[in-house]
Amino acid sequence: MAIWKRCALFCLGGGAYVGLEMLWRGWSHFSMFLAGGLCFLLIGHLGEVEPRLPFALRVLAGVGIITMVELGIGLVFNREYRVWDYRSQPGNFLGQICPQFCLLWLPVSALAMGLYEKAKKLLG
Repeated sequence: MAIWKRCALFCLGGGAYVGLEMLWRGWSHFSMFLAGGLCFLLIGHLGEVEPRLPFALRVLAGVGIITMVELGIGLVFNREYRVWDYRSQPGNFLGQICPQFCLLWLPVSALAMGLYEKAKKLLG
């Protein structure tokens, strides 16, 4: 895939994630654009390298991708817990990820897969 297509998909995913955050909590952070773009590319690529994997398993893999990207971005950009703070949530890991938000990633992952495929077709 051409680099400009990957950049367009990255920006679409980043913008969508920032948009979700704006709807959810009324503000976002530039690191969420990076996280959203990276997750979008990785989740979309999952469908390309493992297309025979059942949809439900790809969605669960997408949840894992989002969770691990969130952890990585959090460890780099959220050390002082100014972007988000899950320390008060049960089962949290370093205040960066928690099981409750992993459940929210199920529909996000499924939607990302569909949006990635449609966007990829539109880009040619």
